[in-house]
Amino acid sequence: MITLFSVATVFGQAKEADPSDVGSLDSIMKAVYASISGDAGQARDWDRFRSLFHKDARLIPTGKNPKTGVTGARASTPDEYIKQAEPYFAKEGFYETEKARRVEIYGNIAHVFSTYESRHAANDKTPFARGINSFQLLNDGKRWWVITIYWQGETPETPIPKKYLKSHN
Repeated sequence: MITLFSVATVFGQAKEADPSDVGSLDSIMKAVYASISGDAGQARDWDRFRSLFHKDARLIPTGKNPKTGVTGARASTPDEYIKQAEPYFAKEGFYETEKARRVEIYGNIAHVFSTYESRHAANDKTPFARGINSFQLLNDGKRWWVITIYWQGETPETPIPKKYLKSHN
């Protein structure tokens, strides 16, 4: 989908991106978090979600397997992520918000370390999870594309360092 605003593709991208979602680094970051957040059973706007991602994009959680103790990662396409997330979102409210951001930009690429907090309801005072999303983004001269989101949740063994709890650009 490197050709701009293409129609539906074999990658599941069924709609064009809203220009206000992809016109700036800040707007695409907010759109990613907004598109996955909602109450239990609330349908997410998966077309919006897909429109934010490059055709070759990957979402990659990492962490320690509690059964084996081995740390690993699993790469998914946006459609595979949707398939994995939908059953959880049907049962649980999930609101992910950005707490802090660190940005590095060179030419047409950006790397964003985005510290997140996850809540079951938008008004929950305390998050049930926190971690860092590492975004790699591309600006093709017309819009921003998510290339990769690679993340790790905070654990007692890997607390979030204080420097990632405050934004710095």
